[in-house]
Amino acid sequence: MKAFKSFFFAVIIPLLFLSCASPHETGEAKGKLFIIGGGKRPAAMVQRMIQESGIDKGGYIVILPMASSEPDTSVFYAAKQFIDQGAVHIADFRFEKGLEPSAQRIDSLKNAALIYITGGDQNRFMEIVGGTMIEAAIRTCFLNGGMIAGTSAGAAVMSEKMITGNELKRTDYRETFRTIEANNIELGTGLGFITTAIIDQHFVWRSRHNRLITSVIEHPGLMGIGIDEATAILVSGNTAEVIGESQVLVYENPDRSFTVNENEKLGARYLRLRVLLPGETFGL
Repeated sequence: MKAFKSFFFAVIIPLLFLSCASPHETGEAKGKLFIIGGGKRPAAMVQRMIQESGIDKGGYIVILPMASSEPDTSVFYAAKQFIDQGAVHIADFRFEKGLEPSAQRIDSLKNAALIYITGGDQNRFMEIVGGTMIEAAIRTCFLNGGMIAGTSAGAAVMSEKMITGNELKRTDYRETFRTIEANNIELGTGLGFITTAIIDQHFVWRSRHNRLITSVIEHPGLMGIGIDEATAILVSGNTAEVIGESQVLVYENPDRSFTVNENEKLGARYLRLRVLLPGETFGL
């Protein structure tokens, strides 16, 4: 790994600053989202991400590892997945909370063909990025036609209302909720690229149904999108396509049904569930 990292920082990053202006800087096109549910990233899925972002034709990738407690490792594997598929121009920016980023890096974010947000803790990422020039630059990249991609925590941050992973009634972290009850799920503020849904990840593998059901009962105007591992949704406009090896589950509460009993257990009627396979699409 050490030899690879030396090559990565010595050769690939300088190419970013030697490259010419991004083809997306005109703002004529709107970007795409590539939201991965975590776990492994199959080669075919990474290749599709590269093709949809236009990296195979030019431009560069910026990796943002701030969600991770081990950014070196996250950058290594994030870069490797792209390099294995022939990508060349790759950099990673490790912004820190409270430190003003350089104008050069902000400009590079705005003009990237692909910004990739690694896994880790979505709360850590948003504490650094939320309400800053970094967030604004990511948004400009998207509006100018760039792709914003992320896996695991990098998926959770895509929606406006963001699952933090925390339960308000319990302090011990668990990968899945044991109950469906009122006033328990904590939602933070994400990047807001999707305003009509809440995103959850590692969904089928970690049986995270309870917390997404809770979300759509308490926030009936939003759909809940649960993306499994080794699976992604490609969002273009208001349409999402399922890509990868597993499923995407979409929960909705079309009748805005909501009841709660004396023990704060939640109830609802006629919730809608779709289990979507790779190649299927749904509207946002």
